[in-house]
Amino acid sequence: MAETAVFGHAAVAAPHWPASETGQRVLAQGGNALEATVAMAATIAVTYPHNNSIGGDGFWLIAERNGRVHFIDACGAAGGKATVARYREAGYDRVPPHGSLAALTVPGAISGWRLALEMSAAFGSTLPLRILLEDAIRHARDGVAVSSSQARIEPTEFAGLLTAPGFAATFSADGKPLAAGRTMIQPALGATFEQLAHAGLDDFYRGDIAREMAADLDRLGSPILREDLLRHEARLRPPLTLAIRGARLFCSPPPTLCDWRARSDG
Repeated sequence: MAETAVFGHAAVAAPHWPASETGQRVLAQGGNALEATVAMAATIAVTYPHNNSIGGDGFWLIAERNGRVHFIDACGAAGGKATVARYREAGYDRVPPHGSLAALTVPGAISGWRLALEMSAAFGSTLPLRILLEDAIRHARDGVAVSSSQARIEPTEFAGLLTAPGFAATFSADGKPLAAGRTMIQPALGATFEQLAHAGLDDFYRGDIAREMAADLDRLGSPILREDLLRHEARLRPPLTLAIRGARLFCSPPPTLCDWRARSDG
């Protein structure tokens, strides 16, 4: 296609321009694709929060120059108190869409960043974590303009979300979602990234962040325990692969079969 851009060395892409800008900067500073991806993931968690966050999971397909492909499974398992009996006792026959009982799986995304950066180190990476997270910290601390995409999407049950701790002050104004172009400031998220830059990504699961997060989750009634955070690890697994004419396709295997096992008190 004539309009297809051609890059002689490397390229980055993300759904929102600040994240792409972050990736470009990291590559220009000598970082590799894994470092650029971690940096973009951090930035987009701040600038595009309706579609990305550090409270979710991560799935990586990584291709080496020699053609070898790796898969990182950074999917969090259900919390220790996420049992069928617990939900039935609370009057639910399914997991609710919002509220403390909806937060039932360990957030795995940052464990994927950690494993990806371990692989990056083996490839000779040199950029420190503080460089990779500096754009995310700046955007969270100083503020970023709400994207038109975020402004177009009004969350379901928005009135209920307004009662969630911290939601209204960050994502609404006068009881309505933030309008496009309005400055969105996220000091708590910025402080989290600053702590990670200082203490390392493992702090999210086994350090001060983990301790505070577990205490908050327990206070709110979430099924996730401190022990669930402590034992969580991202894993390297074989990717799914399929040979077709002239190429080989790769895909992430489903996490459900191995991680989201049904739990019961019995």
